[in-house]
Amino acid sequence: MVTGYVKSMVCRWIFVMNGDKVMYIIAGLGNPSKEYEGTRHNVGFLSVDALADKIGVSFTERKHKAICAKGMIGCEKVILAKPQTFMNNSGESLREITDFYKVDAAHVIVLYDDISLDVGQLRVRAKGSAGGHNGIKSIIQHLGTQEFKRVRVGIGDKPARMDLADYVLGHFSREEQKRIQDAAKDAADAVCMIVEKGIDAAMNSFNAQKKE
Repeated sequence: MVTGYVKSMVCRWIFVMNGDKVMYIIAGLGNPSKEYEGTRHNVGFLSVDALADKIGVSFTERKHKAICAKGMIGCEKVILAKPQTFMNNSGESLREITDFYKVDAAHVIVLYDDISLDVGQLRVRAKGSAGGHNGIKSIIQHLGTQEFKRVRVGIGDKPARMDLADYVLGHFSREEQKRIQDAAKDAADAVCMIVEKGIDAAMNSFNAQKKE
């Protein structure tokens, strides 16, 4: 009880000191429209939806070429965003959001799919290159830096001789769907840990998890 009370008072003090200042932008990447729902490339959308459920907010605002939600993680004010520019132009939306709220790239967290990881596996990173991911490539181009945090959700590598675009725009098998739903919740937990305890704590916790 005492710990909870102290935390509440600290959060209230931070809230007063920061006013309306948003501290983190959290973007899940994907492609808009019904056509792409549930595809491998939309794991970022799925993960940020899981985060919205976790912190009790809804995506009700359409602005900055995105669907957005406002909320709190711990003591920090956050904006959740699903860019509606299609994957390859994700940076256009994210640049508008960061400029509007005056949030530095170091306080941007991006959730997205990764074919180099097994289905459902997570990797948390503080920064890095695009690694061939066009959404991340666009964000680096528009923000002018690689210094933003990422939570990568594994979708598995494509089968031999299959076109990459066909693979990432395809759907998960029935047995993979449960694993990817669990991974989206884990990604939401990872974001909360980044915000509340820092990137090192999140990397130590989630990058150490073993594959089944």
